[in-house]
Amino acid sequence: MKLKQSIASLAACLFLAGSALAQQAFPAKPITLIVPFPAGGPSDALARAVAQGMAADLKQTVVVENIGGASGTIGLMKLVNAAPDGYTMSFGTIGTHVANAALFKKLPYDPHTSFAPVGLAGTAPLLLVVKASLPVSNLKEFVAYAEANKASMTYGSAGVGSISHYACVVLLSALKQNITHVPYRGVAPAMNDLMGGHIDFMCDQSTTALPQIAGGKIKALAVLSDQPLPQLPGVATAASAGYDVNLRSWNALFVPKATPPAVVARLNEALRAAVADPALVKQMEAVGVDLPSSAALQPATVTDLIARGLEKDVPALRARGEYLD
Repeated sequence: MKLKQSIASLAACLFLAGSALAQQAFPAKPITLIVPFPAGGPSDALARAVAQGMAADLKQTVVVENIGGASGTIGLMKLVNAAPDGYTMSFGTIGTHVANAALFKKLPYDPHTSFAPVGLAGTAPLLLVVKASLPVSNLKEFVAYAEANKASMTYGSAGVGSISHYACVVLLSALKQNITHVPYRGVAPAMNDLMGGHIDFMCDQSTTALPQIAGGKIKALAVLSDQPLPQLPGVATAASAGYDVNLRSWNALFVPKATPPAVVARLNEALRAAVADPALVKQMEAVGVDLPSSAALQPATVTDLIARGLEKDVPALRARGEYLD
């Protein structure tokens, strides 16, 4: 009996030692970073930059895999079903973890419990942008125009449940307006139609909107976050016009829920190294993206962002039942 117990104890010790060694050696092979949206969007651009920085710190390749569809749910379900070993990560956003909870009747994952956050990757202001020919120049004029023409107006988004959809629903709720939504398969085709004058407006991230504004292809009417944007000195915030709108998009890194804490900590370390790179900071500043401070890089920051969005915005948006899919 004692011999069997000794053998069992030895086996347990070897197993634990092997597990610890495996975690210490992490990563021992390439890592996949899922972007649950089509290539070319704002989350994709940030993800690729972050992946490059993390790869340098981890000394392993980080392969970005775009899995678009169903407002990010298809890509995130691949993460849910992945082995919890740190070799599969995914970007998640205010769209996938807050907006989807408001704009879909049922999600195949739980924003709180299906994932383990690694850390915040970046935040960006959202803007109300309109086609160049719309005869308005500020939010006050936009509201008056919408009141007179809402039956014929349309707004575009990257799809139901996307950040751009969510932001416009929040804005229109504050403006007390109902305008027809035209969902696209990604932000690029929506922006193309806005520039072409086929839709009237969008609520887009600064990342993709600023170059088009600078080129005169669209107009910015309001910043939907609480602070003006330095790149748009003449554009006021929606809050300054008297509307209770304060939205910033955010992107964060997630792994499957049961991923070992030591692995999550190593990935967080690599994320910190990536977002501290001065070249990346300069690149993101040019398009209005704020990379997180050291304190904000704690996984708890992401948990708080999800909780805040679910508690504040989801009940209000669910009350506008016409937006549920």
